[in-house]
This record gives sequence, structure tokens and C-alpha cells, in this order.
Amino acid sequence: MEKIYSFEKLKVWEESRVFVKWIYKTTESFPVSERFGLGGQLRRASVSVVSNLAEGSARKSAKDQAHFFQIAYSSLIEVLNQLIVSTDLGFLSTDKLKEGRTSIELLTPRISSLRNASLSRNL
Repeated sequence: MEKIYSFEKLKVWEESRVFVKWIYKTTESFPVSERFGLGGQLRRASVSVVSNLAEGSARKSAKDQAHFFQIAYSSLIEVLNQLIVSTDLGFLSTDKLKEGRTSIELLTPRISSLRNASLSRNL
């Protein structure tokens, strides 16, 4: 039987994976000149979210866990900024920006709650 790691049990990790797929599909429409620029940055930042959720869940101390969950949150905010800039530059429609923002607005409080739960274990 295959082992299930703790991060695989996190609903927010599952939801973040769906968001990564959305980012990858969305950036496919970027100009070729931006695939390794802003498009690549968006992809890396979105993957950072799921990676830091996974890494944080593997940490022993609550402080370490909270640190990685905070990085995941910050990466998500970075993605929002990059989506806004992409819209400003005409690479992304305002409808796509709204779609991305809606996902981010669902994920940020969940990641924040995960971080806060880790910190409260430390008290």
C-alpha cells in the first residue's frame, strides 16, 4: 500500500494544485517573449505555494511549519501581483485576473489558518 504523507491530506494543498494548473494553462496564452519572463515567474511562484505547503507539513517544530506556511502565503500574494502586472501589460484579460483573484481570495485565508494553527500549537 502506498504511504500518504501529511501534506497530501491538506485540502488547501489540493486546491493549490488546481490553481497551479490554472496558472500553467493561463500563461500558455502569453506572448512567446514572455514565456520565460513573467509567465515563468508566475509558474514558479504558484509552484512555490504547493511546495512550501508540503515542506511545512514535514517540519517537526510548529515554528518551522508556520514559517513555510507563511512563505506559501507570500508566494500567493506574489502571484496576485504578477497577474495584475500581466493585465497591465495586456497579457491577461481583466476577466482572467478576476478569476485568478477569486482563487487567491479562497486560498489565502486557508493558508493563513494553517499558519495560525501551527503557531497556536507552539503556545
